[in-house]
Amino acid sequence: MKKCLLLGNGGREAVMAEHIVKGYSLYAILPYENPSIVECIEKSRGKYIIGNPFDKELVRNFIKEHNLEVCVISSDNLQQDGMNDLAREEGLKTFGATSKGAKIEWSKTYALNMVERIAPEMIIKNYKVQDEYTLKDVIYSYNSTDFVVKPEGLTGGKGVKVGGVHFASKEEGFEYALGLLEESGTVIIQDKVEGQEFTVMGLTDGKNVVITPVTFDYPYRFDGDKGPGTGGMGTISFENGMLPFLNQSDIDECASLMKKVIAEVNSNSLEYTGVIYGGFFKCADGIKFIEFNARFGDPESLNVVNLLETPFTEVIEHITEGNLTEENCKFKKEATFVIYVVSPDYAVRENNEPCVFTVNKEEIESKGAKLYFANAKQIGENTYQSVSNSRLFAVLTKARTLEEAKEKAYSAIEGNIDEKLHYRNDIGTI
Repeated sequence: MKKCLLLGNGGREAVMAEHIVKGYSLYAILPYENPSIVECIEKSRGKYIIGNPFDKELVRNFIKEHNLEVCVISSDNLQQDGMNDLAREEGLKTFGATSKGAKIEWSKTYALNMVERIAPEMIIKNYKVQDEYTLKDVIYSYNSTDFVVKPEGLTGGKGVKVGGVHFASKEEGFEYALGLLEESGTVIIQDKVEGQEFTVMGLTDGKNVVITPVTFDYPYRFDGDKGPGTGGMGTISFENGMLPFLNQSDIDECASLMKKVIAEVNSNSLEYTGVIYGGFFKCADGIKFIEFNARFGDPESLNVVNLLETPFTEVIEHITEGNLTEENCKFKKEATFVIYVVSPDYAVRENNEPCVFTVNKEEIESKGAKLYFANAKQIGENTYQSVSNSRLFAVLTKARTLEEAKEKAYSAIEGNIDEKLHYRNDIGTI
């Protein structure tokens, strides 16, 4: 059995771990004992150590000590820091982009410039600002708060601020943008557009791209899409792999852009394999590009990996061997439903005190749901503790229809999690 190194420690990595161990022995360097990942490692008779997955010397020694053969990374920061580059240097086959390949995520200006060349009709009017005077001119050229402020680099899905939603005046928007400018030297100001937001993800071996079922994300903290943006409070997918407001030509347009981007990134050398994630708006005047991620989304990964009909380890093999096709990467015709459960302080206020909570995993899973831990560790029977002020765990269900999956998910949660924990009650509403 091949030995696979998994780097990363969230819910996204928990679902990949669950499916990796169906074909590989799993190894990991974890900053804390994520219960879901640890369970999978032990099941596969692999090994983990507690350490810093960004420590290149530690990772290099771990690879050599255990003769690891495959490396799976789907974390933005780990990719940017070149951990796939390191794995390649050590002779491992890799699922995920090199640092250079992942630039489509960690540099928004790079991605925008590429899309402006490839598909200018998909671009939302934007300004890439690099000084305070230009920033002031741009923001005050708007009649109201009809603009969006975007950071240049990685912010874990929490850095974008929308006028009229996250800031109430041009002055407030300017102050936020100025802080981002001072931090990185570049900030992006973009027109605010009306439309339906959606995600298209593709699996790629570097030349071929297989589009996964389309997901719909709930990025805001509270019901009714209120409150601050988060890493994602839940996600859904329909049994036909589409969304009600999309048609096949919409997906084809997004897929065409993503394939051209992969071809350009890999034009000189193979820098990009694994997952390409495209964020888009469907507007009255067509499909508009929002951003790329060079990895699975979280929670979108929970939906997509659970929908694979082809074993995930076989998909990894096809990707690393460069022969991925729609025939050897198939998906089930089912609906999926994901809810993320969080602490009361998540995305609302800073709190350095750990959140201790209870959750009856066994009872939740007896109701046909799956539970994936993210930023939590176990400290007792059914008792856990947060390791950061981030999302704690996700609950996923599958069914013939979205309504069935939704009913199953909320039913599984009810009475089986600590009353102080929060989650959105309107996942599934579009």
